[in-house]
Amino acid sequence: MKQILIIAAALLLLTACGNRNDIVIEGTLANGAGKTIYIEEMTPDARLFIDSVTLDNKGHFKFRYAMPYKTFYNVHINEEDYIVLLPDFGEKIIIEGSYDSLSNTYRLQGGGDSQLLWQLQDYANQGSIVLRDIVASDRQNQQLLSEGKITEAEYTAARNITDSIYLDAFADQQHYVVNFIQDHLGSLTTLIALYKPFNNRPLINPADSFEFYEAVLEGLEESMPDNPHTLSFKNQVERTRFQYAQQ
Repeated sequence: MKQILIIAAALLLLTACGNRNDIVIEGTLANGAGKTIYIEEMTPDARLFIDSVTLDNKGHFKFRYAMPYKTFYNVHINEEDYIVLLPDFGEKIIIEGSYDSLSNTYRLQGGGDSQLLWQLQDYANQGSIVLRDIVASDRQNQQLLSEGKITEAEYTAARNITDSIYLDAFADQQHYVVNFIQDHLGSLTTLIALYKPFNNRPLINPADSFEFYEAVLEGLEESMPDNPHTLSFKNQVERTRFQYAQQ
């Protein structure tokens, strides 16, 4: 009996050790009953499909995975509507939102780094609203011009206003991203921030602001030098540095 108890205890210990890298991603999405979400690992080289999960009749889903190393996960409805998570080992992340607009509506429970990525996405969403209003206003003015309801001079004046609003919005998003990077050096979240665009234009352009690439790399090499994302980013920074040296 004593030997049986020892063996059972050993098996329990092995099971616990085997699960310590597991992450759990679960949630409930409005309007998601019977629909499917997809989970991918974002490796340094490509997105790696892991699983698809069908939501139950209440829009609930649950996903468990043995994380090989600290890395990003893409949870998406389709190619355009997705969220990025950055779990810690053994972490449970709970997602709430709408299936019809996941990236614009999701909220998280748990997930320190994933919460940071949510803050980054939420601010980007605010910028997207401003951009959408700018585009709508310019289209309306173009329509008025084509109908002869405003003059060319009036359209130009209105366009100057929308251009000014756009430049302010870009500067605001850029300021947020710069502060985010400076506040979280050493976190993989800075890699996502570094490549954030606004209207398909990079907020941090290496040609103008390469020092941010250097700072992100320095922070990652200090906090997680062996992480595959750090090693891949180091190669990229070195290639870019060499490219500039040849110019």
